[in-house]
Amino acid sequence: MSILPVVEVPEHVLREKALPVPKITAEIKKLLDDMMATMYAKNGVGLSGNQVGKRLRVVVIDCRDEDDNPLPYKLVNPVITYKSEETVLHSEGCLSLPKEYADVERAAEVEVNYLDENGVGRTLRADGLLAIALQHEIDHLDGVLFIDYLSPFKRKRLLQHLEKRRKKEGCV
Repeated sequence: MSILPVVEVPEHVLREKALPVPKITAEIKKLLDDMMATMYAKNGVGLSGNQVGKRLRVVVIDCRDEDDNPLPYKLVNPVITYKSEETVLHSEGCLSLPKEYADVERAAEVEVNYLDENGVGRTLRADGLLAIALQHEIDHLDGVLFIDYLSPFKRKRLLQHLEKRRKKEGCV
């Protein structure tokens, strides 16, 4: 498994809609494994194809939420089929906006249809941190970032803080 470079804001691929995976091949399975290794190496709980520069509808998640979900998830072509009316406010971060966090309101419960890494159709119903992570990562596949849920003022401040930190750390 390889550690892939994580694309950061303002890279355009983060704002592009990912393309469906037509067939799960050995290359797709390797990409999912590499994404999983990258997510763990970066201490993330989820990662989308866009975040590693691939415009493919693939997501990996391992959030070990309060229910201690035992499996990491590898999702191909995930689609949210249900969102609860009940919402929760949760502090979110993103590997593509490193060290930046903000409270985001999301559905408390979701249901997602997807293919697993072997091409088997699955349905996952989730709440808690797993539901939040699913919404966050599937948003990435549609070119949506968690900062898009913030007010223009908060979004601008967060992006300014990110730029200031990058300059201080010599990343720009």
